Amino acid sequence: MNKRQMLMQGINLGRIITSALMIWKSLILWTGSESPVVVVLSGSMEPGFYRGDILFLHQPKQPAQTGDIIVFNTDGSGREVPIVHRIIKVHERAASASQLDILTKGDNNPRDDRTAGLYPKGLLWLNTGHIMGKVVGFLPHIGRVTIIMNDYPWLKYALIAALGAVVLTSKDG
Repeated sequence: MNKRQMLMQGINLGRIITSALMIWKSLILWTGSESPVVVVLSGSMEPGFYRGDILFLHQPKQPAQTGDIIVFNTDGSGREVPIVHRIIKVHERAASASQLDILTKGDNNPRDDRTAGLYPKGLLWLNTGHIMGKVVGFLPHIGRVTIIMNDYPWLKYALIAALGAVVLTSKDG
């Protein structure tokens, strides 16, 4: 393969990566959620969602309601992984109708998230700032690939290297 072909392969790889990033950023703008797609990593929401299901999120205009399934992240909890649970209680603060206190629980969990210790110490309620999005759809089991890649990081790097080698060594038509 000559230098020109290698350069073209590198440019094509850059186009693929750039296209994926543009699609991701467009989804963020369209849904209003910082992470419009997440993978369920635990069994806390079974039988509604299983480990490996891909969830699609949207930041709704109307306030959160009891029964909504949300994805939230609490800063300072020591967990960087978003949590998918159902809202079981919502309280409006008297001082401001836009301020909500929210309590969540996994459908498959015996206790609410505050009692179970999923909220950081001192946090009794979630607020709208903790919510990354409301679940609006899902694809079952497709996210298992992500779970396998996280459980076995060497496999992830081997796959990336193999795909890169295929792209760089393939011939243009």
